[in-house]
Amino acid sequence: MAAADESSATAPGSETLGHSVIKAKRGKHDKDSAQGAGRRIRPPGAKSVGWALVQAARLHRARIGDRLAALNLFAGQEQVVQALAAAGTMTMGDLAATLRVRPPTASKTISRLAALGVVERRAEAGDGRIVRVRLTEAGLAKAEAIERLWDEVEAELLEGFDSKDRRRLRKLLRRAARSLADAAGVSGHDSEADAEELEVEEDEIEAAQSAAAHLV
Repeated sequence: MAAADESSATAPGSETLGHSVIKAKRGKHDKDSAQGAGRRIRPPGAKSVGWALVQAARLHRARIGDRLAALNLFAGQEQVVQALAAAGTMTMGDLAATLRVRPPTASKTISRLAALGVVERRAEAGDGRIVRVRLTEAGLAKAEAIERLWDEVEAELLEGFDSKDRRRLRKLLRRAARSLADAAGVSGHDSEADAEELEVEEDEIEAAQSAAAHLV
């Protein structure tokens, strides 16, 4: 027993090899931590388009949400109001397709807006199974306010972008949205055809401007 104690004991002032290694590793870790504190840490997915898109969308949603609070609305509800303001009246299926959401999601949002007096629902004449939705007078007023605040946030979002960059970004995001919608099986609506037609017109305008610039 005494022999075992003697073999495990360490003489005063001496240090085992294992303790030296541990101390060396701790010192290196502390040094790396101190140096790392001054370095800029790259976020996960720094090279990912999806990551950048999510970050931008989250910040955009927060800015919109701050302004919508004054209208007693939540982020996401303004898109329903905007869609109805543009279309006048829509069925639940049309609305869901336009917003690229599931019909139950659109129905839930409409129920909340109806409780606020922003929209009203009416059964289709001759077919009570079809429900059409439209904005009330209060809803129309909110639509105008939403358009103004949306333009404000749009200006913040695209500050420093020229018109060419804005068109290009819009086209790329539409294309990305279509790809995800196809993968998820969420069908689009006539608004997609309108958007594509607008893209063609913008391309023609851009080409004309470029040709005119070369002639100068």
